[in-house]
Amino acid sequence: MGRISDQTRIRNEESIRSAMDRMLRGDLPPGGKCDLNTLAAEAGVARTAFYAKKHRDGTARPGPYQHLAEEFDRRLKALREAGEIVDPRLAQIERLKEANTSLQKRLTRQDTELADLTEFKQRALSRIAAQHLEIERLRELMQAGGKVSSLPRRPPSSTISS
Repeated sequence: MGRISDQTRIRNEESIRSAMDRMLRGDLPPGGKCDLNTLAAEAGVARTAFYAKKHRDGTARPGPYQHLAEEFDRRLKALREAGEIVDPRLAQIERLKEANTSLQKRLTRQDTELADLTEFKQRALSRIAAQHLEIERLRELMQAGGKVSSLPRRPPSSTISS
């Protein structure tokens, strides 16, 4: 790739800064993230221009817009540390994680409650069955002429008194 003129470099830097400002305000293109790939696409420059290069002898040299990539990363980090999420997808992911945690807690609570109710139901059924067996035994004993006294039956009342 050939060298670019100073005018082109200045124009590209202005375009990168403009795209950076838009993106950091949360104005992301459809399907875009708040990252260097999207920044390069929005500014119309090659993504590789944000990264360090190597001379033919193997020594490193900064990429033409590496300083802007570092500025972008610093500003993005500062926004995140301030609690602002500029990427709506990341905000949605955070909301979904919180909702998931809440639903998991709720499900655990409901599972515990269901287990408690199932145990209560089993105990109640066992008691009812035992009472039924006792009633049947007493009826048989009474019919066989055993020493079981019948209690007088009351007519069913519509109110229950304490």
